[in-house]
Amino acid sequence: MIIVMEPGAPQERFEAVCHRVEALGYRAYPIVGVERTVVACVGHEDKSPLQPLESMAGVEAVIPILKPYKLVSREWKKERSVLDVAGIKVGGPELVVMAGPCSVETEESVLEVARAVKADGAQFLRGGAFKPRTSPYAFQGLGEDGLKILRAAADETGLKIVTELVSPADTDLVCQYTDMIQIGARNVQNFALLRCAGASGKPVLLKRGMATTIEEYLMAAEYLMAEGNPNVILCERGIRTFETSTRFTLDLNAIPVIRSRTHLPVIVDPSHGTGHWQYVAAMSKADIAAGADGLAIEVHQDPANASSDGGQSLKPAKFTALMDELRRVAAAVDRTLPAKQG
Repeated sequence: MIIVMEPGAPQERFEAVCHRVEALGYRAYPIVGVERTVVACVGHEDKSPLQPLESMAGVEAVIPILKPYKLVSREWKKERSVLDVAGIKVGGPELVVMAGPCSVETEESVLEVARAVKADGAQFLRGGAFKPRTSPYAFQGLGEDGLKILRAAADETGLKIVTELVSPADTDLVCQYTDMIQIGARNVQNFALLRCAGASGKPVLLKRGMATTIEEYLMAAEYLMAEGNPNVILCERGIRTFETSTRFTLDLNAIPVIRSRTHLPVIVDPSHGTGHWQYVAAMSKADIAAGADGLAIEVHQDPANASSDGGQSLKPAKFTALMDELRRVAAAVDRTLPAKQG
């Protein structure tokens, strides 16, 4: 249910409405627009006790939200959200690029990649300090040592960090080092983890699960926002189909569908979506043309010897060439990419 305040309604009437909503056992989430203020009410399934609030002073209308996800929906917020992540705007005219190795390996290798992607215009350094893997025998990451390596590289280059959180027990540790938490595809419906990430106060990059419907995906985002965290970025990374030529099937359909259903920014990970570096450039250009707000791309200076996912990682020179191509595609759809730094 959303409560639409009258244009110019004074603050005390808005506060009275919020207090009444909470007195009825719901949670009130205000959003202040250019012309009016709206209060989203979430909690109990039965929203009928809220309907009488339409008679309160300053209230223009009480409108039900039909989608099962409330705070995420375009019904609650019609205009698209532009989020501030450590000073980087996500969802605006300028596209964001997150680049780096799949796994943090050594301080020297991460710093080398960080310098390279920064010079080409990337704003975020991606890299896994904790790695959930299908096999229990595969490389699982360096843990806190990996976080320290990421932080040192980010501090030198000015890049912002996005790294994966895999356990609620590690929330405080990861938040100490990172600028944005990533929830990976395997944990998209790990509801305890979602609650911890949402309550952390850190911006969250939420990846779609490999077998998650769009509605299930948006409901996962609702878990984050229901914890009072408005800074949620969605990431399409491919779904599992019958096709075996690629690691996953990158669902380009999802981009316009998601944009029509939620105000949240959506980016794409073509590295995981294809599993082959040869296809990353083509799909990156397609992602931008389809309306994505940015890209998450794996870059490694020696993919053949990478600890994980080397086959889908671009070498720095390939990343440079791709960024040059993406600037032309972005301009064609009235978007921009940061200029080269080197």
